[in-house]
Amino acid sequence: MRTVAYAAGGVVLLAGCASMPDSGDLRGVESTPRQDTQVRVFAMPPSEDATPTQIVQGFLEALTSDDPDYKTARQYLTPEAAKTWRPELSTTVLSNGPGARAERPDRDTGALSYTLTGSKVATVDEQQAFAPASGPYDKIVHLTKDAKSGQWRIDAVPQGVVMGKSDFQRNYMSVNKYYFASNTTRPAGTALPMAVADPVYVRRHVDPTTRMVNSLLGGPTTWLDPVVRSSFPTGTALRKGAGPLTPDEQGRLTVPLNDSAAEVGTGRCEEMAAQLLFTLRGLSPAVDEVELRAGGGQLCSLTREGAEIVATRGALHQPEYLYLVDGERRLARIAAGSGDTDPDPVPGPLGEGGTTLRSVAVARDERSAAGVGVDGKSLFVTSLVAGSSLGDPVLSSRGKTEDDRLTAPSWDAQGGLWVADRDPGNPKLYLLEDGGGEPVEVRTPGLDGRVRAVRVAADGVRIALVVEEGDRRSLLIGRIERSTTDGGTDERPAVTVLELRSATPELEQVTAMSWAGDSRLVVVGREEGGVEQMKYVEVDGSTPDVTPPAALTGVQAVTASEDELAPLVAHSVDGIVRLPSGAQWQKVTEGTAPVYPG
Repeated sequence: MRTVAYAAGGVVLLAGCASMPDSGDLRGVESTPRQDTQVRVFAMPPSEDATPTQIVQGFLEALTSDDPDYKTARQYLTPEAAKTWRPELSTTVLSNGPGARAERPDRDTGALSYTLTGSKVATVDEQQAFAPASGPYDKIVHLTKDAKSGQWRIDAVPQGVVMGKSDFQRNYMSVNKYYFASNTTRPAGTALPMAVADPVYVRRHVDPTTRMVNSLLGGPTTWLDPVVRSSFPTGTALRKGAGPLTPDEQGRLTVPLNDSAAEVGTGRCEEMAAQLLFTLRGLSPAVDEVELRAGGGQLCSLTREGAEIVATRGALHQPEYLYLVDGERRLARIAAGSGDTDPDPVPGPLGEGGTTLRSVAVARDERSAAGVGVDGKSLFVTSLVAGSSLGDPVLSSRGKTEDDRLTAPSWDAQGGLWVADRDPGNPKLYLLEDGGGEPVEVRTPGLDGRVRAVRVAADGVRIALVVEEGDRRSLLIGRIERSTTDGGTDERPAVTVLELRSATPELEQVTAMSWAGDSRLVVVGREEGGVEQMKYVEVDGSTPDVTPPAALTGVQAVTASEDELAPLVAHSVDGIVRLPSGAQWQKVTEGTAPVYPG
């Protein structure tokens, strides 16, 4: 057990993360207990005359260290294996640290093999994209004894790295990199491009700033790529020899680029800088300003405040009001962030009580609203202006029961209104462009089951669906694509939700969900045989390193804002309740169906 950690200027010894049996029996191995995020861990090189067991054990320990280029881990390999091993290709995360099984020695050569084993829970690919995984892990490590030195070394090793879940949480962190939506119109009321979060995992203590810049320049992950663009010209990379990148004492980061970016104009350069500022905002030390350089001179400079003028993203929009259906089944509102507990009916027909409501959604500009009638049959859209008329329903369902009719609607930032019809005989997902007109039937290839709930992200390119299949209700995240071919036109593009993937594979029953950030959702559900819980999840299926919400019973609906400062609000057995930062749940008022704009 030879791992050295440097923290607060001191040196302490940590227990190893792998245990290696000499016999052929399989034995579970505990991961290193999770350390404080400020602790840096470095492995020790192989000792003289180390046994095969110690070589494999030391190699596995070195995989969990903060060694930038895995130089120590390579010392456990033969020179040939060290040259061909590519640790950056993937990271396999196991439920516990990898176990190992010693195989029979080769009778002719005396070489040894160990089988690494475990249960997979996730993988991180070459693009640093996270994905949940399951099933057994079973890989061979082969060792040979050098004829001259007499030292054992690994001469065949699986590509990538492997470690237990707790080591992964200590070593890696999730960071959003940002691109711009490419197949949507600009957000309603603005000419700014909409930034889309693309979460990736980077090593926490291994120059994350430079690695995130390289990841951003390398382009979006495969899943998101079809619906986003980057303002960086093709081929743009850091200038050769640049790095590590570190902001100065004023928080100014200089980013030297190669000649591929040398000819960009000021407007495009500022979009590039905005992508960098959005991407680096969560890292430490903080980056408050970015200067881009190429071709021997400055291209542009942009501050964090300036980035919000160049581009927009969902989390930049602070809601004015929290909305709900009050005791008289009208649309009412309370000033967001206030301590008010007495809602007021909204101006316009949805607040006047002419139509009783079951669920509601308010456009992100808070000028229009949509409401589903109390029987679930009809969807109405109107403006939040006194004296405006309600008009006829924009969509109706023929489902036989309330539970088989329309879901609660959801608005994107472009003014599109999304809703699903749960009619078992004809389940559909619809989009009403600009909140009206002829509904567009959204295609959902590969979707099994019917949609029970819909929430579209502010960026308009990602959608969260609760899908019911048999006795299971799962939360799936899909990519929204628009096409002028294959049945679409310039005036009316075809809309398709593609590559649906699970964000909560461990939950059997998802009962409520809402977007709670640029790439985060809050979810209410339960595991098989478990109790109801409320938790945060990332769109890639990982669990963010944040404190989960306080426990709350009987949750029927939950809402959050992309603005992470807005309190979480839910409808529970106690009525409408909210969760201020650092506090417990507090009763707000009676009512149902609480929603922030969106």
